[in-house]
Amino acid sequence: MRRADRERQLRRYDAVKRGMDVVVSAVGLVVTAPVQLVVAGVVRAALGSPVLFHQRRPGKDGVIFELVKFRTMRHPDAEHQTDAERLTGVGQFLRSTSLDELPTLWNVLKGDMSLVGPRPLLVEYLPLYSAEQARRHEVRPGITGLAQVSGRNSVDWVDRLALDVNYIDRRDLALDVEILWRTITAVLMRRGVAQDGQATMSEFMGPMTSVRPND
Repeated sequence: MRRADRERQLRRYDAVKRGMDVVVSAVGLVVTAPVQLVVAGVVRAALGSPVLFHQRRPGKDGVIFELVKFRTMRHPDAEHQTDAERLTGVGQFLRSTSLDELPTLWNVLKGDMSLVGPRPLLVEYLPLYSAEQARRHEVRPGITGLAQVSGRNSVDWVDRLALDVNYIDRRDLALDVEILWRTITAVLMRRGVAQDGQATMSEFMGPMTSVRPND
């Protein structure tokens, strides 16, 4: 396909995808409101306040936004310092079922995120990406993405970031629908919630020093 044709195709795709994001996130927030109220009560009882977790993450073109999720970890203290130590049983359940992600639909509705795209990672990782890996910021980040349906957090950093770029190059509505369908399957089967020995995922150290599982 010629570059001009691909650019026109992507403009149409972006418009349709944004419309779908708005409709699905708005409906999702309404439909899941009772579930979110229950989850909020459970989090408050298990972890106290605040119920919601806010963190700055890079979005499209590296623009920073505030991600919102349900809290799954204790506050750090002398006894609980690492993520594995801070992650509670309630938090593990919320993560494995992706219930902690429900408030993130608000980020989709606002336009910070999309339903499908590379997951938004930490701000401090921005200077560590190679030029190719940094392409993951060419689109809005997603609640789910190609890397997530290919193993979630069990996929090592090298492959995970390569999958993000692969999505950038291949993105279209058919691929998005496929990813959403595979996400439902992955969540129901609770596959790839964490790397071996990690609460979620090992820290990204840069393109030449990425940690692989079981290294």
